Amino acid sequence: MARKREKGFPPSPDQLPVGVVDNHTHLESIADVLPDGVADPGLLAHLEHGRAVGVDAVVQIGCDLESARWSVQAAAEHPSILAGVAIHPNEAVLHAGVREVAPDGLEPDPAPRHKLSLEVAIAEIADLARADRVRTVGETGLDYFRAGEAGRAAQREAFRAHIALAKELDLPLQIHDRDAHADVLAILAADGPPARTVFHCFSGDAAMARECVARGYFLSFSGTVTFNKSEELRRAAAEAPAEQLLVETDAPYLTPHPYRGRPNAPYLLPLTLATMASVRTEPLEVLCATIRTTSEALYGPW
Repeated sequence: MARKREKGFPPSPDQLPVGVVDNHTHLESIADVLPDGVADPGLLAHLEHGRAVGVDAVVQIGCDLESARWSVQAAAEHPSILAGVAIHPNEAVLHAGVREVAPDGLEPDPAPRHKLSLEVAIAEIADLARADRVRTVGETGLDYFRAGEAGRAAQREAFRAHIALAKELDLPLQIHDRDAHADVLAILAADGPPARTVFHCFSGDAAMARECVARGYFLSFSGTVTFNKSEELRRAAAEAPAEQLLVETDAPYLTPHPYRGRPNAPYLLPLTLATMASVRTEPLEVLCATIRTTSEALYGPW
């Protein structure tokens, strides 16, 4: 008889020796992705569960207008939360009204996917980003996984607007980069990056990591670094200077091995940190302390 596959939240890992920051999480989305029969314990429970294992602060990212508004409010109400706001590159395509040609060659519906234009959406993000506890602009960048050329053009427009906003407000920039490494680096070089630039859920190889490090960028590693086929990511994590490393869950996505496919939340961050410390042959407590210091230097005090 086949063993029933677990689908609920994984068990708690061991407590970290030093408290750390989850550099990138989407707490508002956890309830939306849970399978049938799995209850969401709620925001306060997720924060407390994280604190119990040493994840005592989070950067909550809102990457569309609704979640950006939610993130600003959550940060205002909870001392362990700071917020980031942006229009995600895939959302930028929808605000721009881009309808790519369907794979079967049929013309798609030309109507815009979002009522608000990209310009209006970014203007609201710029207003939200001025709230006191918004400490990063992100996630923004490029996602070429499904976008055609028209969609990519909209993403590049939005990316440049977010870069300008981060520089105007002197906030760190959190970058989403999927299948677009060369263009992301080229746009940053052409426009001039903000003083603090973070590659959220770093997905490049060791060579790209070296390039990013040389430019002064920060690399944030998620549960993907624990996946069986992620040798290049582990090499990148091993080579990067500790002072330019961050760690994140990207919850509720990218749950670390061996619980891939189950719901993710900040309390699972120790699993990713354990892999990072192992590949770096570095004591876990030293890595945690360095990442905590870096996080507070980037975002300020909680």
